[in-house]
Amino acid sequence: MAFIDEIKISAEAGRGGDGVVLWRHEKGKEFAGAAGGNGGKGGNVYLHAIRDLGILARYRTVKVFAAEPGQAGMNNSQHGANGDDIIIDLPVGSIVTNLETGKKIYLNTEGEKILLLEGGKGGLGNEYFKASTNVSPYQSTDGKLGETGEFYIELELVADLGLVGLPNAGKSSLLNELTNAKAKVASYQFTTLEPNLGDMYGFIIADIPGLIEGASEGKGLGHKFLRHIRRTKCLVHCVSLENEDIEEVYTTIRNELEKFDKELAAKPEILLLTKTDALTAVELKKKITIAKKLNKHILTVSILDEQSLKQLTDDLVKYLRDIESGK
Repeated sequence: MAFIDEIKISAEAGRGGDGVVLWRHEKGKEFAGAAGGNGGKGGNVYLHAIRDLGILARYRTVKVFAAEPGQAGMNNSQHGANGDDIIIDLPVGSIVTNLETGKKIYLNTEGEKILLLEGGKGGLGNEYFKASTNVSPYQSTDGKLGETGEFYIELELVADLGLVGLPNAGKSSLLNELTNAKAKVASYQFTTLEPNLGDMYGFIIADIPGLIEGASEGKGLGHKFLRHIRRTKCLVHCVSLENEDIEEVYTTIRNELEKFDKELAAKPEILLLTKTDALTAVELKKKITIAKKLNKHILTVSILDEQSLKQLTDDLVKYLRDIESGK
C-alpha cells in the first residue's frame, strides 16, 4: 500500500433526534398527560493519534466520516438514545486544517484524543412543555444538525533522528543496517520517494528522501519532504566520501535547510561521513580534519564494516540519550 502523507476528508457529526408528541395512557383515560421524550444527542467526531504511518492510505476511498444521529424521543418520557461517536485515527504528527475556518489541530502525542465536530442537540418532547397553564401541550422541537466540515490532513513525521543529505548519500542503506527497515536501495537519484522509518533500540530514525540544491524552492522532491524533518529531535547529515569536495556537499544541504526553516537548521546535528571504505586511512584522516571545521559532531561509517556499524549505533544511542537528559 502506497505511503500517503496528505489527504482531504469530509466529516459530519450526528444530527440530534427529534422530540416527539406522545401521551400517557391510563385505564379509563386515553390521554392522561404529555409523555413524549426528548431526542438523543447526535454523535461527535473525534481525532485520535496513533503510531501507524500507513493509516491515511486506508482512507483514500472513504467519502465521508459520519457519526450516528441521535434517536427520536420515546413514550413514557423516555429520551432517545444518543448517536455513537466516530473516532478518526490519524498518525502522530498529523496537522488537521479546517478548510473553511483555517483552524489547525496538531496531534503530537500518541493516544491524544481531540473533539473535531460536535453532534447536534436532541429536540424536546411535549412533556418538556407541560405547565399548569398547558397540561396537554402539542409542542415538540426537531433535533439540531451536527457540525460538518472539510479538512486537509498533512503528516509531519515525528522521529528522533532525521537522516538528510544529497541523493545517494547512503541514507537508505544505513537505515536498513541500523534498524532492519528494508528501505529500497538503488544507485540513482530519488530512489526514496517517501520517508522510511526504522527503530533503533527504541529510537525512531527517519530516512528523508535526498535533497538537491533548490529544494527549499520546491525543486526535486522539494517541500513535500523538507517538512518531514521539521519535528525530528536532531539531524544526521550524511555526506558520502565518494564526493571529492565534502565541504561543498555539506554546505549545499545546509543552505537548503536554512532557506526552508531557520528553526530546522538550528536543530542539533551530526555530520556523518559515509562510505569510508572508498578511501585509504590517510585520505579518511584528511577528510575528517576538513569535516571538523564544518561541524563539531563528526561520525564515520562503512556499512560494509560490521564493527564500524556497531560503533555508529553506540554513538547515536548515546547522543540521543544525552539529548533526552538535557546534556
